[in-house]
Amino acid sequence: MLAFAKDITQNQPKNSKESEDDDLKQYMEYQRKLNHERLVHHALDYAKNHLQLNIQKADGNEEQLGKYLQKAFLISHQFGDAEKIMLMLRKLSNGQNASNNWYRMNAYYHALVHDSMKRFVKIYNQLILDSPDKAKEYGTSEGVQIDFDDWVYLYFPDLDFHIGHDLGYTHYPFAKRNKAIEDEIEKRMQAGSSREDALKSIKDDYEIDDTTIKVLLGKPAGAEDMELFYTSVENPIYEALTEVEDGRWGVMDGESLLDHSYYMGSHLKVWEWRKREEVEEEAESVMNELSKSSQK
Repeated sequence: MLAFAKDITQNQPKNSKESEDDDLKQYMEYQRKLNHERLVHHALDYAKNHLQLNIQKADGNEEQLGKYLQKAFLISHQFGDAEKIMLMLRKLSNGQNASNNWYRMNAYYHALVHDSMKRFVKIYNQLILDSPDKAKEYGTSEGVQIDFDDWVYLYFPDLDFHIGHDLGYTHYPFAKRNKAIEDEIEKRMQAGSSREDALKSIKDDYEIDDTTIKVLLGKPAGAEDMELFYTSVENPIYEALTEVEDGRWGVMDGESLLDHSYYMGSHLKVWEWRKREEVEEEAESVMNELSKSSQK
């Protein structure tokens, strides 16, 4: 199974504050209608099958195939040709379908999963409207459209691989982080540094790993970047998310990081714009803790 920031095998999340907050209750009811395993599976399967169809359709026409890759894989098309992307998709699918191990992804794979899921969710949400019976066959949700932005907020550790590209939304703590990094890179480049030197000079401040820097420099995925790192499913990699906190963030006293991430997710969806900056700042601190926990 692919290891995201949260356990995608858990489809019935609950939050102790639901009875006190109607918005949170509605949000959690929506979350309980999603099947994350099936969502990821179908997104990868769709990307893999349609890539194969377009390889056959192009019949050796590299220009035609290249245009398809740029459209279908907005970020990850820069990592390699169709053959390499297909190999990466197969590795992801195999990892997702394995039941004995958790498979951790690097920035190259996060980008490819993000591209694949964004495309599939758009198609799936249209099916919900036009052909609900057909959408039901996927087993991805109980008749509701999927909020992709919300899903990414909950299940991706960061969107560092997306730095330099328009995220298309503003409510993510990720967007604030990406903008800060972009500004630092631009400032150093204007002072005469190369993009690579600028990234390396801020990597420790923002805890950017070496693979992400390679992605941001547009370097193709090498053999060492094509590996998925695995650990047994018996390894409690998500244990830290359910541990009760001691009030380090005030409102989290007696709650877990998992509880609070859902709490913040609900408010990111419904809070008035005048409150949004305050919510994003708190959500950013939660995301930093989730990211650190997912790396343990």
